[in-house]
Amino acid sequence: MKKLAHFSMITLVVIVLMGLGLLSAPANATHQMHPSFRPMIFVHGLTGSAAQFEWQAMRFTSNGYPQNYLNAYEYDSVRFLTDPTYPAQVFAQIDQLIATILKETGANKLDLLGHSLGTFVLVAYLNSSSARAANVAHYVSFDGTGATSLPGGVPTLAIWAGLDPPGFGPPGNPRNITGATNVTIPNILHNESASGPLSFAQVYPFLTGQNPKSTDVLPQFQGDINLAGRALLYPQNVGVAGSTVEIYELCGETGARKHNNPEAIYPIDASGNFGPFNAEAGAYYELNIARPGENHHFYIEPRIRSDYFIRLNTSPVGQGLGALLTMNPDQTNLIITRNREFLGDQNDGYDDILAINGINIVNGTNAFPLQMTVAYFTCDWGSDQITNLTPPIPVPALNTTFLSAVDLYLHGATPPDATISIVVTPRGDCGSMQRINVPNWAIINEAGTFVDAISVILDDYIPSRCNQTWQTWNMSD
Repeated sequence: MKKLAHFSMITLVVIVLMGLGLLSAPANATHQMHPSFRPMIFVHGLTGSAAQFEWQAMRFTSNGYPQNYLNAYEYDSVRFLTDPTYPAQVFAQIDQLIATILKETGANKLDLLGHSLGTFVLVAYLNSSSARAANVAHYVSFDGTGATSLPGGVPTLAIWAGLDPPGFGPPGNPRNITGATNVTIPNILHNESASGPLSFAQVYPFLTGQNPKSTDVLPQFQGDINLAGRALLYPQNVGVAGSTVEIYELCGETGARKHNNPEAIYPIDASGNFGPFNAEAGAYYELNIARPGENHHFYIEPRIRSDYFIRLNTSPVGQGLGALLTMNPDQTNLIITRNREFLGDQNDGYDDILAINGINIVNGTNAFPLQMTVAYFTCDWGSDQITNLTPPIPVPALNTTFLSAVDLYLHGATPPDATISIVVTPRGDCGSMQRINVPNWAIINEAGTFVDAISVILDDYIPSRCNQTWQTWNMSD
């Protein structure tokens, strides 16, 4: 679940599926074979999406992978755990996706990558049929289920997060795959195991037999860049049918729209697909889901290369987790997500800072390893215009694994009349800062009707600014 308006010059970095909401490929997809590369499919975890693959996809294209080799399968992960008839449907859809990719690329095999619950899906899939496993050259498991043998007999890389709390995962999970290359990476948590550069440094040579030229997301020098993705109802991962996605270019200093009319408008059907939009590298954009009753404004940091995996996750108007918060026509509520966990209880300065209008909301009560916070929900709890960050907001659904809710008063208005400053100093990045500004849309109007929602999707990674020495990784098997 995740950086916004005026950025430091060092960062301007870096989420699309097509056909049944499954395949991510640009319209000009090539059918040419690339001898060092195979196409791949990423399968997300519980309440996840292809957003966890967004930055890895841009790392792969930075290292020469064609865009149409990078794919994701998205599904209703809650239903997978609760509906015993659903896994068979999931497996059939993965079959269809694999057949489509192999036909379009001319490859004889592909690679599968799974995160968290997605590893349970893929282990069961690979073990279900030798014919299914025969289509797969490599399997990568990100911090998921262990196994006593190679899934389907497929060569496997298993990456484990070194900061995971003791006993993390389902009871009895050995956190080891016998016969696989098992790598434990220190200083990362569960979501970062799938999205981070240290994992990429292991995955790339495992899949290609050679080291990457860079684990950074590199600038795209030829022409403009493309932005594309899906507008989805969360966590079902189905399109917000009947809505439109409007794309506005912004003034980085204020987050305000440069023009009254959008640069592009995309009607959204059940697939949720929008784009590709021809964007300017380094520019700021708002992506707005417009539908009867509400505008849901999404703000992303500038991109320096094409991004086909943008995910705009929303809920039906008046529903979802955001509806559990206090709402008032003079206040702004924010949803801030990053696919790298926030930490606020570590020693030696290994903490994140997420400052909103100068107030750091990350602390030891809302961002600790067991919480694995990747999404913050802010509101003025009780509408008392007082910020109180010490106790969590007493809404259990918003203070659970991956989520934290905080009491932060932000003045809001319809139309906006001020700018909200968001500054991130990520842990372990030598003081690098990311900055984005957004307008202070009020969530409801004077009549109590929903009018505007704000989501800020922070980059989970910025280029390194210093030479860091990481601990030796633990290896087993």
